[in-house]
Amino acid sequence: MTPTIRPAVASWRESALVRGFKRTRMALIRWRMGLRHVHPTFHCLNGNSISPDLVTGAYSYIGRRCWICPRVTMGRYVMVASEVVILGGDHRFDMAGTPMMFSGRPAVPPTVIEDDVWIGYRAAINAGVRVGRGSIVAAHAVVTQDVPPYTIVGGVPARPIGRRFVTEREIAEHERMLSGPTVHGTLSMPKDGAEQSPTRSDAGDSADAGSAPPARDEADAGRRMA
Repeated sequence: MTPTIRPAVASWRESALVRGFKRTRMALIRWRMGLRHVHPTFHCLNGNSISPDLVTGAYSYIGRRCWICPRVTMGRYVMVASEVVILGGDHRFDMAGTPMMFSGRPAVPPTVIEDDVWIGYRAAINAGVRVGRGSIVAAHAVVTQDVPPYTIVGGVPARPIGRRFVTEREIAEHERMLSGPTVHGTLSMPKDGAEQSPTRSDAGDSADAGSAPPARDEADAGRRMA
């Protein structure tokens, strides 16, 4: 009689092989793109233009067709949706008598995306800003100044439209998690709207991080960003 455990064992072996293949494939992509300063669990999709000096923490993710300019640092658990732009240095426009085309560029300032930040679809982040830990940038937002921690921003230019957590107790609990050891889980997002509990896994199971939709007010922000 065939033991009932065999299908489960076969399924486990198959998923382990798939994860191993995805890890190897992602390592080759990182090598081909020259991304030598990203964490081994970093994952990105196709069609990106990413500066080789990008620095990331564990389980950071970049979607499709993003443009990441030099001097960008991302923390742990950062989600960057598709077609996001993190800009480099601007053209000089203050040189009278010289076309902007020939005015050169100032030095590129560093841009910092802190831990557990979600940047929504087609958002633009100006060079030199700091996006605080736990914050959310809505889809199509243009971020021109620093974003405080746990703040939801949206619009052009981006402004606060909500808070991620309601109470200081929730913020303190999340801060304890972010200040502790790296949390291991799966990066894949549910596609059927069902709940998906975090499990100990590998970054190779990643799917698109999706986009943080723009919200119209603080009440709507909480519902749409959930």
